[in-house]
Amino acid sequence: MKVLIVGGGGREHAIAVSMKKSSRVEKLYCVPGNAGIAQIAECEPSIGVMEFDRIIAYAKEKAVDLVFVAPDDPLVGGLVDELKAAGFRVFGPDRKAAILEGSKAFSKELMKKYNIPTAAYETFDDPQKALEYLKTAKMPIVLKADGLALGKGVLICNTLQEAEAGVKEIMLDKHFGSAGNRMVIEEYMTGREVSVLSFVDGKTVKPMTSAQDHKRAKDGDQGLNTGGMGNFSPSPFYTKEVDEFCRKYIYQPTVDAMAAEGREFKGVIFFGLMLTQDGPKVLEYNARFGDPEAQVVLCRMKNDLCDVVDACIDGRLDQIDLQFEDNAAVCVVLASDGYPVSYEKGFEIKGLENFDGKEDYYCFHAGSKFDDKGRIVTNGGRVLGVTAKGATLREAREKAYEAAEWVTFANKYMRHDIGKSIDEA
Repeated sequence: MKVLIVGGGGREHAIAVSMKKSSRVEKLYCVPGNAGIAQIAECEPSIGVMEFDRIIAYAKEKAVDLVFVAPDDPLVGGLVDELKAAGFRVFGPDRKAAILEGSKAFSKELMKKYNIPTAAYETFDDPQKALEYLKTAKMPIVLKADGLALGKGVLICNTLQEAEAGVKEIMLDKHFGSAGNRMVIEEYMTGREVSVLSFVDGKTVKPMTSAQDHKRAKDGDQGLNTGGMGNFSPSPFYTKEVDEFCRKYIYQPTVDAMAAEGREFKGVIFFGLMLTQDGPKVLEYNARFGDPEAQVVLCRMKNDLCDVVDACIDGRLDQIDLQFEDNAAVCVVLASDGYPVSYEKGFEIKGLENFDGKEDYYCFHAGSKFDDKGRIVTNGGRVLGVTAKGATLREAREKAYEAAEWVTFANKYMRHDIGKSIDEA
């Protein structure tokens, strides 16, 4: 098979590495890709993920057998629909199904209608009405831009003043662009956050191993929200009892609800969960692999990714015995200092060869490219996702931090407490 992956971050590098392992994959392509993906796939960096016509033309030129659409924007924008219309076999939800991530208001209304446990909420189109509502609301409170905002359109406000400033930021100043035309105001839930990615074929859902993200930029969960500064898998807080509850009351009901709404979902649903005192509740849905969740989950998957993807597309996921290694993985993101606000890029990355031939160690590229001298340089806020596997979470964490020192670039920045909560488990 010839496979084309759409995307250019750490998630796509992890998908490419898994696809490369498949005995059925003869050739890998990626648009736009990055310098890491380019080591195992043919990349076309000039094609952006939202250039649908160019992606289709490239897929035709390379005569690919499968297209794997990984990022949120093209999924919500309908790339899967256009590729299917052009005759391609595609993995990922179509536009009607991707609304599960594309609109927070839609997903909250779906959960309310089908009794899927989530936080209490209200939706607003009018900033004045939102401000009025906040005067009687209990603090802290959560404000969410309705649309896609690179995983950053969520504000946790501790006081009424912060909440009022948040409404201004989202709905009036349009800090997250048109994503803030509507806004969801949600009760603040406390507990452990856990992410569970799952394969879905429209009717069957197969959860993958659990993971836990670190969103804040600085140690101790301080600083601004980011796309994710690190991750570990599995989460010790995701017990057998939690899993049984979620399968019965969250995972299957969500897939059934989407089908009932005429929005059959095929692809990956990311369930963002909060383990509250009242039981697990849904924080958010994503319609794709998370980043950096994919980095710690896929490296532990025993199955051939191609086989699972085929089963999802063909509606026979119930025939797949999804299996994961009995170990752990930790991913530490090496970022550009200043991320997620402002940072310089274009610095040479040194030491990547230290990962060559090392089992259980991975260096997934997120923001890298080749400069005009052919050197690999930084090209984003999140630059690399250094990932390691170990027999236990503690061992995986030690190995990941050891490997994080193998690579250097000017303004390299990382958190030093990824997976530290495992010591409390």
